[in-house]
Amino acid sequence: MLTITPNHTNSIVLNHISWHTFEQILLETGDSRNNRFTYNQGILEIMTPLMPHEHNNRLLQNLIIVLVEALNLNVKSTGSLTCKREDLARGVEPDSSFYIQNEPIMRNKTSLDLTQDPPPDLVIEVDYASSSIDKLPIYLALGVPEVWRYDQPVMQIYSLVDGKYIPCNGSPTFANLPLNTEVPRFLAASLEVGEMAMIKSFRSWLKTQISENV
Repeated sequence: MLTITPNHTNSIVLNHISWHTFEQILLETGDSRNNRFTYNQGILEIMTPLMPHEHNNRLLQNLIIVLVEALNLNVKSTGSLTCKREDLARGVEPDSSFYIQNEPIMRNKTSLDLTQDPPPDLVIEVDYASSSIDKLPIYLALGVPEVWRYDQPVMQIYSLVDGKYIPCNGSPTFANLPLNTEVPRFLAASLEVGEMAMIKSFRSWLKTQISENV
């Protein structure tokens, strides 16, 4: 029996949803929708991102591109790609996702099958409206190596180590740079100086960090 859990955020939670129904909802809503879906063993959350959420998500995406460029890494940006596995009865759509270490494997792929393909190497979650479903256990089950969770003004990086997520001060993907503390500072600065000035400042800071560690 379908039940709806009351929610005072920009999301709705549906209980007792079968995997087949979840797949049908994904199919019927298509790729152009603005909602994000999270499915965890019969519970489906549908969230509509708000402007502050999307603003910081886009800024974080831009900083990732600056990082991969500065560190001479490759990247495939996969946005809110639906990551799901029927055998686990779990599915999630991150705010942003990226293939970096596994970019060569995924470069020419146009669809994702997590029974055969690796999950994104890095996902970003911007927690402006608290989700009713904790996504970390879902990412853990799917084997996502690194998760950034930004809840203004705090960012926490989690790295998958020995089957569990360990909070880190830096990013294993990006030379263990102290992004936990520095990224929130730059995001806050963007509200004062604008996005482009912030990105230029971040690029300069990054160049200094790299030169000091050479």
